Amino acid sequence: MLGATTPGAVVNTDELSAYDGLEEHGRRHVAVCHTPGKRVWARDDDGDGIREVHNNTMEGMWTGLRNFLRIFRGVHKKYLQQYVAIFEWIYNLKEATMEFLRALVGLRRPALRSG
Repeated sequence: MLGATTPGAVVNTDELSAYDGLEEHGRRHVAVCHTPGKRVWARDDDGDGIREVHNNTMEGMWTGLRNFLRIFRGVHKKYLQQYVAIFEWIYNLKEATMEFLRALVGLRRPALRSG
């Protein structure tokens, strides 16, 4: 977590104790409580009507990875990191350009013909 964030970053999590030391390392930590009986999924701390404290993005990413892997009907743990890397690339892609589609299917850009 520390290598993936910069000091001063705000880290949204649930209340798992593994995140307790974040503030000691210069990260601001805000959490939502998923404890049975409380069940807070998102919180509006500043009263502007937007629930800015949540961890839905990360939970949605894991759901997306699970759905991506499902089509392969099992992935050997030796290759799991490569499948996750492909999913990460697709997940972070903001636009499906022709360059992306060519790379996806392994095609090179056609050479220009002089004529």
